[in-house]
Amino acid sequence: MGFAVWVEDEAGPYQTVPYPGESWQPEGHPVRQPHEYIRNGTAKMLTFFHPTIGEVRVKGVTQSTNAVLHPWIKEQVGEILKTLPEKALLDEETNRQLWKEWQACRNGFPWQKNFRLCACY
Repeated sequence: MGFAVWVEDEAGPYQTVPYPGESWQPEGHPVRQPHEYIRNGTAKMLTFFHPTIGEVRVKGVTQSTNAVLHPWIKEQVGEILKTLPEKALLDEETNRQLWKEWQACRNGFPWQKNFRLCACY
């Protein structure tokens, strides 16, 4: 029995304009931007990561509100589900045995035989 584990994250904000490295300005006198400088806002990065195989799905966005995030998650989960193999139905006896094993282990240490423990922070 296996699980398809994917992790979702939003990273950022990142500046949308390139910026140089360290400056040669005297200490206490930072470089100033000209009055024509346009900041251009910030960008964020949405990611889906599969830790077992290292696959990453990425989308750059200017905001990560629920109106942007939820449709993207639905789209990605739909694509992921299409790639998963069809789950075989278990006969009643096997299903009951797995259920008993799960009940016996759920309050103890991580399951060793058929399950993997996934901790998310």
